[in-house]
Amino acid sequence: MFTTRTGTFAIGFRRGWSAWQKDLPGMIAWAKANDFSVIDMSSDVGPAWKAVTDAGLRIGTADAVSWKDLLSPDAGRRKEAVRRNIEHARACGQFGVTRLFFVALPEKPELPRKDNFGFLVDSLSALAPELEKLGVALSIEGWPGPGALCCTPEGYRALFKAVPSRAIGINYDPSHLIRMGIDPIRFLGEFADRVVHVHGKDTELLPENLYEFGHEQPATFAPSIGFGAWSWRYTIPGHGQMRWGKAFELLHAAGYRGAVCIELEDAKFNGTTEGEQAGLLLSARFLAGC
Repeated sequence: MFTTRTGTFAIGFRRGWSAWQKDLPGMIAWAKANDFSVIDMSSDVGPAWKAVTDAGLRIGTADAVSWKDLLSPDAGRRKEAVRRNIEHARACGQFGVTRLFFVALPEKPELPRKDNFGFLVDSLSALAPELEKLGVALSIEGWPGPGALCCTPEGYRALFKAVPSRAIGINYDPSHLIRMGIDPIRFLGEFADRVVHVHGKDTELLPENLYEFGHEQPATFAPSIGFGAWSWRYTIPGHGQMRWGKAFELLHAAGYRGAVCIELEDAKFNGTTEGEQAGLLLSARFLAGC
């Protein structure tokens, strides 16, 4: 099975949306035949998960439920979302799933960030003690979507101060940090001990396009770039800026023993079965050498 050279972390992938990955028996057979041992799944606990675990594969993360309701201005909706995620975490336990994937996207991104942050703290303060009892951690990815919280060192630091529970952790995806101009290695120097899951995805920076179009103003003639913008694009590991070996060294030293799951978002590979499978295999082979 694929593992990283540094840290011996199992290498897997996040289940995507294309036809060959929707064909669950076919995807499982391909994963096993190609030495993957972990698959990140959506929130639908049921037969698909049983098929994965019956095949001897592990589920790395499961998506949390009612994401935006956890950040709703409506206290009743927040309370219900907390309840649903507790029940979801309990259901995940029968499959050995201990990591819930989550992005802190507010229901109303137009509200002041401090207000949405307060809603998030309210929900996670109620959710964290119950997750602790279940041995489950919330794995928060810093995708900088509309109004998203917990994307930057400031955001994570503020959340961990407000909700210090170790049931609240980081889904480390350096591609998002790189696109924002945040050093992903320095980030681990501060937060490696809070990482509970890792995504294998990279970002290539495009300095000529940055010079030509900048990054603050809309560009009139900028090229359309899949899985990116004019000054950057998401890539498979090894095709971007990330120092993966150093990251694995820091994670291992901090006690991380989880998986690295490739999240395939690269315009050079996505779109065909052959391209996506090649992208996953190239990513795995690269990460195995780091």
